[in-house]
Amino acid sequence: MIWRTSVPPIRHRRWLAAAMAAALGALGVTTAGTAQAAAGCEVTYTVTSSWPGGFGADVKVSNLGDPINGWKLTWTFTAGQTITQLWNGTHTQSGAQVTVSDAGYNASIPTGGSTSFGFNGGLSGSANPVPTNFAVNGTACTGTVTSSPSPSPSPSPSASPSQSPSQSPSPSPSPSASPSASPSPSPSPSATPSGPWPPSSTYSNPVLWDDLADIDIIRVGDTYYYSASTMHYSPGAP
Repeated sequence: MIWRTSVPPIRHRRWLAAAMAAALGALGVTTAGTAQAAAGCEVTYTVTSSWPGGFGADVKVSNLGDPINGWKLTWTFTAGQTITQLWNGTHTQSGAQVTVSDAGYNASIPTGGSTSFGFNGGLSGSANPVPTNFAVNGTACTGTVTSSPSPSPSPSPSASPSQSPSQSPSPSPSPSASPSASPSPSPSPSATPSGPWPPSSTYSNPVLWDDLADIDIIRVGDTYYYSASTMHYSPGAP
């Protein structure tokens, strides 16, 4: 018996794998160019009025970088000043740290544009130094423009080409077992008829010992019989 294994055409599969690899290669790793976000600002802090125990101030925020949509200005007082009233924005203060956010209608600042707000403050003494560590949305306002790289998208992993399946070898046919020849039955020896000669169902095992003319001596087992006859058999013993 011959075994046959059906194997798909390898040529067509290799062509299909090559086409898929080419298509995936066209969609391979693409790395977008690093985008630069320009950020820069300048703050003008002006004390517009003062009175015993208090003062008034005006703050102008100028945008030197890319357009801003929503802003927060932070700074730190150094002489115990506090804000008691503020307009054109909202504020929070924790100790010496101050945060002023836009009022909504003045949230957008175009490149080269500016916005302003004012406030009244209280003093803990006579000193009222001007703050210097201003920052808009985390960018220090130094009067210069800095560029920070935007996060680039992670490269897409290129798909590995599928490995073409190798043709499975056809199994070798198992040799048919040759039938072993049955041994020819040995011919069974012909059964020697038992009994005296001529055969008889009455006596068994007659053995001719000797023939002495008319006297025969026959042994059956351990018994001997004499016969005065010229014939060569004796009835034997039962």
